[in-house]
Amino acid sequence: MISVEITALYGGLCALLVIALAFNVVRFRRGKKVGIGTGGDKAGAVLVRAHANAIEYIPLALILLLVAEINGVSAVWLHCLGGALVFARILHAIGLVGGKGGYHPGRFGGTALTWLVIIILAVVNIVSAL
Repeated sequence: MISVEITALYGGLCALLVIALAFNVVRFRRGKKVGIGTGGDKAGAVLVRAHANAIEYIPLALILLLVAEINGVSAVWLHCLGGALVFARILHAIGLVGGKGGYHPGRFGGTALTWLVIIILAVVNIVSAL
């Protein structure tokens, strides 16, 4: 049986982050009595984008992490990349919300680190396949 405990750990942490971001959207919509969308509220749009952005990047990164783990990449590397992913997504969410949709160092750093993790995992998986 294949063990994928490392991906399970970071998948679980990312899932909790996605739920926290979703909760922020639900809290906004209930407070503003908005059923769908943001009702034109910019603060609501930022919360929706913070959640959506996590949904856009996390699955790809976790799939790549899972494949790398199945292919026997070192646990140290997997933990470094998984930890960096979780840190990057938290940093991005804080930066996007804190910057109210504008520039914020957390948003920039979180995006850059997320992309770096995805690129590293993509290259590792391509090399493993060759």
